[in-house]
Amino acid sequence: MKLLTFAASSSRQSINKHLATYAVSLVAGAEIDLLDINDFEMPLYSIDRETESGIPSLAQDFLDRIAQADAIIISFAEHNGSYTAAYKNLFDWASRIEPKVYQNKPMVLLATSPGPGGANTVLTTAVSSAPYFAGEVKASLSIPSFYDNFDLVTNKLSNTELNSALTTTVNNLTENKQS
Repeated sequence: MKLLTFAASSSRQSINKHLATYAVSLVAGAEIDLLDINDFEMPLYSIDRETESGIPSLAQDFLDRIAQADAIIISFAEHNGSYTAAYKNLFDWASRIEPKVYQNKPMVLLATSPGPGGANTVLTTAVSSAPYFAGEVKASLSIPSFYDNFDLVTNKLSNTELNSALTTTVNNLTENKQS
């Protein structure tokens, strides 16, 4: 199984990148494609810009990476209760080419934050909207208080309950697969 994973954050020190990278490592035998959305930075979307200059080729490159995957794991950072501007912009450009951005891929959606909310607001939005963009959400999980529950030295969840929940969550990508 080829798993595409990324953090929906442009931060170079993204805690969601740590979480996504760790989560994908829990899927036995997976071929991992770790995407950095910073590699897909484009001008802010507007219909005027699209009309004048067309759609940047990076939007198609992003869609191609999704197309090449068997499944997707995304960990969402939350900015003021919503998607980061960097992810939303990338998504908006890609959706102008293919409205079914997630291309019927099975997905696990995650989120974390330094606080007790665990970016649950953006995660709830992502889970509810993914089906409109052809995302098949198999499971989701919010990890609260990242720095209290994740060991940055070992790059693993240190909270055994949350680690068990994450393992169960990501294993939803391989359960019920037909041979």
